[in-house]
Amino acid sequence: MTIKLDTQFLKLDYQKYDKIDLVPVIHTMIHEHTGEGSDYLGWLDWASRVDERFFQEIEETAKRIQENSNVLVVIGIGGSYLGSKAIIEMLKPHFPEDNQTEVIYAGQHVSGSYLKQLMKYLDSKEVTLNVISKSGTTTEPAIAFRVLRQYMEDRYGFEAKSRIIATTDGESGALLELAAQNGYQRFVIPSDIGGRYSVFTAVGMLPVAVAGLSFRDLLDGAKNAELELNEADIEKNVAYQYAVLRQDFYNNDYSTEILASFEPQLMYLHEWWKQLFGESEGKQQRGIFPASVVYTTDLHSLGQYIQDGKRNIFETMVSFVNKADDFYISEDRQNLDKLNYLCDTSLHDFNKKSLIGSASAHTDGGVPVMHLEIENFDAYHVGYLMYFFMKACTMSAYLMDVNPFDQPGVEFYKKNTYKLLQKNKKQEA
Repeated sequence: MTIKLDTQFLKLDYQKYDKIDLVPVIHTMIHEHTGEGSDYLGWLDWASRVDERFFQEIEETAKRIQENSNVLVVIGIGGSYLGSKAIIEMLKPHFPEDNQTEVIYAGQHVSGSYLKQLMKYLDSKEVTLNVISKSGTTTEPAIAFRVLRQYMEDRYGFEAKSRIIATTDGESGALLELAAQNGYQRFVIPSDIGGRYSVFTAVGMLPVAVAGLSFRDLLDGAKNAELELNEADIEKNVAYQYAVLRQDFYNNDYSTEILASFEPQLMYLHEWWKQLFGESEGKQQRGIFPASVVYTTDLHSLGQYIQDGKRNIFETMVSFVNKADDFYISEDRQNLDKLNYLCDTSLHDFNKKSLIGSASAHTDGGVPVMHLEIENFDAYHVGYLMYFFMKACTMSAYLMDVNPFDQPGVEFYKKNTYKLLQKNKKQEA
């Protein structure tokens, strides 16, 4: 099994969950596309459906961008940027390498200083834009695209259209219309895949390929997860075990889940995970609040609250058995820091011990801890892990009796903001 769910720190047993008999029922509902929101289950078998044409178009486009651009600016928000950002942050070196095309982001927030400084930074680079939006009218990326499209046209003139790529709906929408008018290269966001489940489509895979990472390996991992996690029997499906344990905690008044890891490279995986579970479950006054920490850094800050604070939290720790890039502690003759006992210990092994130590401490403090252990820290296993979370999230949301694939609450802030902006406009007039 590619992912192991270690429950040695738990007092709860998923077999005692009062709705466990619903798991095979919901499994059938998911795979027969009969549940609420089932029009958005296209991600379920996407990795096994994509053909060689998809791979070739991604590879050819990525190669062209790498040859003519120092920077790819990905314009998007939510699922349109978090997936690729998470993968790139996880699998690229901590520090940039020479002659690699840099992938940076815009439209993920509204910051005038960021956009202004971004354009100044781009002045000394060769640039390609990849704007990602099903509709083309989502406010934050639409603002960034309007500004950066004008920048590209002013700078490159007629050539700008060959440096702008639109990833959007295949049939309708403002961005599709604009792309057709200007002759931009287009990638399609499948109509049956929502934003937070879209990482394995061109939404995530084009930026990942431009960053020089193996999107084929990522999709292979997702494809294998699709096969291994296609079991109705909870004893054979680790994603369903995780989903059921989450719901058991929730029913026992643990309303916040903390995702914890021991590598700073996983910070944006946490952000992607928070959107996935937060938008999928947080409806109808229900849902587990998703939070995250990166250890051992946060053991010196939020660790105090986790150990001794309000007992409404449970913790899911993520670790990798093997990590190729590592460092060993050497002997020091003076030993003034008293660390010679760590000689010949790798920092990866140090983190393994820190995980066991902190998990034991938090359990003793009243915080239930689950441990997801993944075999290797590479593209294949990252692809597997992200599919695992999507499958677990779908089961978990259905057990909570909410639609995993809509986000009605997101519209409220948009309506209020729009009204305020329109009011200001009228007052100025």
